[in-house]
Amino acid sequence: MLRLCRQAVLDNDFDADWGLDIVLNQRILKRRLLVILPLLLGLGGGLGSRVAPARSQALVPHVPQLDAQQLQEEGLVLAQEAAQLAQFGEFGLALVRAQLASQLIPEDPQVWALLGSLYLQLGEIEPSITALLQARTLDVENAGVLFALGTAYFRLEDYNRSVEYLQAGLRLRSDEPGALFDLGNAYFMMRRYGEAIAAYENAYELEENFWPAVNNIGLVLYEQGDVDGAIAQWRTAIAIDDLQPEPKLAIAVALYSQGNIGEAIALGESALQTDSRYADLEFLADNLWGDRLLNQTRTFLSLPEIRSALANFRP
Repeated sequence: MLRLCRQAVLDNDFDADWGLDIVLNQRILKRRLLVILPLLLGLGGGLGSRVAPARSQALVPHVPQLDAQQLQEEGLVLAQEAAQLAQFGEFGLALVRAQLASQLIPEDPQVWALLGSLYLQLGEIEPSITALLQARTLDVENAGVLFALGTAYFRLEDYNRSVEYLQAGLRLRSDEPGALFDLGNAYFMMRRYGEAIAAYENAYELEENFWPAVNNIGLVLYEQGDVDGAIAQWRTAIAIDDLQPEPKLAIAVALYSQGNIGEAIALGESALQTDSRYADLEFLADNLWGDRLLNQTRTFLSLPEIRSALANFRP
């Protein structure tokens, strides 16, 4: 299970996790349209009073001056709108507003954090890192920004840097189960299994219903060859949330490898009926299933009973 927990746009929790001053239920500032119309000198008060300029005269544009307070208010309104649009899954529209907000109030670290999180949600990792690093420059004590940077570098498969930023964030805010989960994922990808399990256990201690952390302990144990230990963890994950297909399929594969064919097929069919994406090995790899489990899953998915069930489940 790979869950990118520290993306504020996924959690819809901008104010708490990111420290943003954008409070979604506050009064929205009256929108100002910053339309600058070039006014040419030499035009009188009315059409009849215009004086045509001499040939030697230049047409000098006049641009009204906008005060800093007006720009700041407009930037905050745009950031608020971006946050609200993100809550409804309109990330592209949200991104446009956040980009404009960052231009209007470039010294606001919270706006850069929001912009970086939106880029991250849309899979634009390099721009995300650029925005998040700018946010960090402006506010070095923002744990949420550090967590998001850890997620972004995880996406780039730069696991060392991911660990670096996640640990830095946890030094500022240690009671964050999502960040501990992400840290466990990074350690898992580095094959630092003991540290991965410790991070997952810490996440689970902080949030007792956090089944993904329990599930991923099972993934680690299975790669280490502890099949019974892995099955126990996956059964615990199901006890927390019996609607989740991932631990069911993992148990099915493990039981099949032990020769428990009947229960394995029943669990496998139940899992795949809930979500047939778990029949895709690439999808499983993206969810951190290791080589050992993937190889045995490939065999399990080729069983006639499972192939027949999949044919019925898929449209």
